Amino acid sequence: MRLLILALLGICCLTAYIVEGVGSEVSDKRTCVSLTTQRLPVSRIKTYTITEGSLRAVIFITKRGLKVCADPQARWVKDVVRSMDSKSNTRNNMIQTKPTGTQQSTNTAVTLTG
Repeated sequence: MRLLILALLGICCLTAYIVEGVGSEVSDKRTCVSLTTQRLPVSRIKTYTITEGSLRAVIFITKRGLKVCADPQARWVKDVVRSMDSKSNTRNNMIQTKPTGTQQSTNTAVTLTG
């Protein structure tokens, strides 16, 4: 009996972990029906897109692949977008910066006579 209860408890915990963000998840059509008010940690967000239409929203895509709609006017959403943009700009600057090649030595000999 105890084993059955532990198994059910484990399944419940696993289910709760897997269905993170249910209710505000977006279908593949990139349209939002509702907006979440729950703040998402920046560390869990992979990327985002901004949608225009009947409901303007920012769609955050988590590292687990969930798509979550949020209000673009909310302060936390603006902070996350700014943080994601600054990370992206830093990464792009590192990629675009090319190291300079090694300098060639001139190997010129100078003789002084006098």
